[in-house]
Amino acid sequence: MPILNFKGKSFVQNHHYAVKYHQLVPDKDKSLTNKVSLNDNLIIHGDNLKALKALLPTYAGRVKCIYIDPPYNTGNEGWVYNDNVNSPMIQSWLGDVVDKDDLSRHDKWLCMMMPRLKLLKELLSEDGVIFASIDDNEVHNLRALMDEVFDENNFIGQISVINNLKGRSDDRYFATAHEFLLVYRKSTLYDTYGLPIPEEYQEEYTEIDDDGEYFRLQGLRKRGAGSKREDRPEMYYPFYYNPDTEELSLTQMTENDVEITPKLSSGEDGRWRWGKLTAQERIDELMVRLVGGRNEYDVFQKDFMLLGGDLKKVKPKSIWLKKSHSSDAGTKSYKEVMGNKTFQNPKSPYLIKDIIKQSTKDGDIILDSFAGSGTTGQAVLELNKEDETERKFILVEMEEYTNEVTAERVRRVIKGVPKSRNENIKAGLGGTFSYFQLGDPIEMEAILHGEKLPSYEDLARYIFYTATGEEFDPECIDTNRNFIGESKEYEVYMFYQPDLAYLRTTSLNLEVAKNLGEYTGKQRLVFAPMKYLDQEYLLNYRIEYSQLPFEIYRLKD
Repeated sequence: MPILNFKGKSFVQNHHYAVKYHQLVPDKDKSLTNKVSLNDNLIIHGDNLKALKALLPTYAGRVKCIYIDPPYNTGNEGWVYNDNVNSPMIQSWLGDVVDKDDLSRHDKWLCMMMPRLKLLKELLSEDGVIFASIDDNEVHNLRALMDEVFDENNFIGQISVINNLKGRSDDRYFATAHEFLLVYRKSTLYDTYGLPIPEEYQEEYTEIDDDGEYFRLQGLRKRGAGSKREDRPEMYYPFYYNPDTEELSLTQMTENDVEITPKLSSGEDGRWRWGKLTAQERIDELMVRLVGGRNEYDVFQKDFMLLGGDLKKVKPKSIWLKKSHSSDAGTKSYKEVMGNKTFQNPKSPYLIKDIIKQSTKDGDIILDSFAGSGTTGQAVLELNKEDETERKFILVEMEEYTNEVTAERVRRVIKGVPKSRNENIKAGLGGTFSYFQLGDPIEMEAILHGEKLPSYEDLARYIFYTATGEEFDPECIDTNRNFIGESKEYEVYMFYQPDLAYLRTTSLNLEVAKNLGEYTGKQRLVFAPMKYLDQEYLLNYRIEYSQLPFEIYRLKD
């Protein structure tokens, strides 16, 4: 596979490992919930690289769908490179606006994207998928980079999305009317759920069966390439149809039966779309019609509009032409909720809803790490209301408008927008979210000196994930036992308080070891500032000891 090279790549390709874990500090006043929790819908204010790393202990391998709308690097967006990478060249980039005159703007953009994509991949579930909006400025570079990060074999598609119905009149040669969605899966476990039949196609479902269900007829004869009898001889076979009884069979029943074979318009023998065994198993889905003009009988499949009470799902096309996906629709939707507050080029919630529909189901988690105006949050809540589902969102935004725009938009659609034309939004979509600020890094050396001590839960989250590589569940914490969770291999204990005197006087001793309880068959991993037990006792009590703050490492590696 060809590899994309760019200035600074050697310094950033493993930079995500060097990013420190940061505390996620809850902000009750900005949240909209009775109980602020990392298991709620989340809005996180802070640098998205650090925020993604901070999310790993709780959400690694759990996110089903990621949508990102990064800077398109047009030279007019005013984005600034801010990653503190250990390289004199990259250090010289810090704080400078990346504009059209910047000869390194593509390199800077790729250096910004690479570590973020690598962390996003870690957050994706094995059956997860990522969608990335982009335009002509970086689509070629982004695709090459995502080929490298996600593997080119996990490339699903490049969708053209019509985002400007009139086209941009200031373009020199072509009035650009579209942008792109790059789609990658994490592994071969991903499979699309499809999209509901578009409204314009629903008009084709004009037939009604005895149960009042609408359907359309699709010819069972194969059309187009590979439709000749010699292409698939085993898929050429006769049906037998009795016009009087309207019975269809694959075995001749009476002398009144008519034999129906697949014929091309040229009169040559064709073939069916189904093999004979499939046709026999699904014969109830078939019916015969006299084809006008040819005065011949032909076999058709009944294609129902509803399946299980819901609109049938169809395979998404590679060009999305809906007017509701356009930038104008996004701006209109934003203004309907936010009034006179302006925001440049907000995405359409209808676009994000179509992304979510084809990639998630009830209970799945959707992450947007370039959250902007909060469109993804609104889209998730709208779908939850429409489908009576409980998908969750995680929004990450670094700009100062996070509370006033991103979170405020979500607050308003939850509570209700009286002037909205959407009845659901007018009444309020319901739901909650917890707002977090990106806090201080968790510095192990600082613990030794009593500086910037993290809370018990924050340190437990960090330690559990880095020691086991598995998801941390704060509900498992039992401070009376100093128990912080259980992995496939370990019971994990942490003796810690954000108090320097405690850290200087607390140790793992024989009494503490006895109080850990009955041995359950799993090794006990105990973090404590000191220990007064020799190796024999550690072995007897099935304890692996790690000293705080020095020996925190990932055992599974």
